[in-house]
Amino acid sequence: MGRKQVASPFPTARALKLPASLLTPRPPAQPARSRPVSRIGAQIRALRIASGASGGALAQSSGISRSLLSRIERGLVSPSVETLDRIANGLDVSMSRFFSDQFDRTDFCLVPAGKGIRVDRVGAVTGYDYELLGHLLSGNLLVEPYLVRLAEEAEPYTSFQHPGLKFLHMVSGRVTYRYGTKVAEIGPGDSLLFEASALHGIDAVSEAPVSYLCVVFTLRD
Repeated sequence: MGRKQVASPFPTARALKLPASLLTPRPPAQPARSRPVSRIGAQIRALRIASGASGGALAQSSGISRSLLSRIERGLVSPSVETLDRIANGLDVSMSRFFSDQFDRTDFCLVPAGKGIRVDRVGAVTGYDYELLGHLLSGNLLVEPYLVRLAEEAEPYTSFQHPGLKFLHMVSGRVTYRYGTKVAEIGPGDSLLFEASALHGIDAVSEAPVSYLCVVFTLRD
């Protein structure tokens, strides 16, 4: 006599349906980016673009792969000192340029029209009005741009002499400018750049009013 089939006390097992969100493959996780590494990469990319070099050209001149350079510029990999040295050689810059902080720089100066500071410069000549248009110190380099205007009573003066470099750009008027033994006739749109340790200045005014942009570059200890 056969055995009688007894029903199982457990419910019939059913296939579980997982949520679609668990079945959809997830994209691979992006590697965490280090802030210093990202900044170095951004600086390298900025210098490369400024030099006009493509990624492939810089990679070739630096002796590294194009993919490695791309990952460095995107801040995905921390380059070794040797790799940074190779890239610096490829860009023809000092490796220290990669570490200059371009994100938190505050040496930005905006002077609205007519809002410059009128100053009395040491040794200023009567009738020479100086309007300071900014003032920046980068490392030991001091840059001072002035808008200089000559009053009607201003007399020619050729004995200016000081350390540094000077750049002049004529805005209005026409003058004869003397630098040491050299003489130049300059008018609107003309520019001069010279070492300011030699005697220099306006020798004669042939057309008024006279105004010019003067930028003085000086090294500070």
